[in-house]
Amino acid sequence: MEKKLKQKPINVVKVVLFGPESTGKTTLSEHLARHYNTVWAPEFARDYLQKKWNNERKTCEAKDLLPIAIGQMKLENKLALKADKVLICDTDLLETKVYSQEFYGGFVDELLDKAAYENQYDLYLLTYIDTPWEADDLRDRPEQRLEMFNAFEQSLIDHNKPYLLLKGNKETRLKKAVTAIDKIIAQKENLHSYTKKN
Repeated sequence: MEKKLKQKPINVVKVVLFGPESTGKTTLSEHLARHYNTVWAPEFARDYLQKKWNNERKTCEAKDLLPIAIGQMKLENKLALKADKVLICDTDLLETKVYSQEFYGGFVDELLDKAAYENQYDLYLLTYIDTPWEADDLRDRPEQRLEMFNAFEQSLIDHNKPYLLLKGNKETRLKKAVTAIDKIIAQKENLHSYTKKN
């Protein structure tokens, strides 16, 4: 079980879109993947919970979080093998952990907690709530967007994760994200060539 929540080691830059619902994460994931001519790992929870809603008319329950986390890591590890220099992730296990804490009275499964702490990414792109709320079957708490945003940002600080706050329109966000990712790619390439020489 624990093994299923771990990243497989692979030499690509890993970027996570991170933040509350309806803040443009999926749109930006698609744009970044197109820009870098690479793949992006979608949010496993969306399909999983949509099927649950369609079949049972039930929303997410605490017992769903571990299967969601396992499904997310399986998807990420599979797509990382197809990535070219950069893998864009539309979520990660830390995001699942934040939802668990906020929706289930602070409860977080021990395995999820450990994996969220141990799995590493080069950059988190924290999306702000200055985008219009778009309702669907799964989204809720439109009135608590700021509270949820604060919980997401605090989790990045608490876990000492490298992050960049993105605000503004799609073009502004994309430009800022690309500048930050390009820097990381250049640093990795410089380090690689230095290691080869020595």
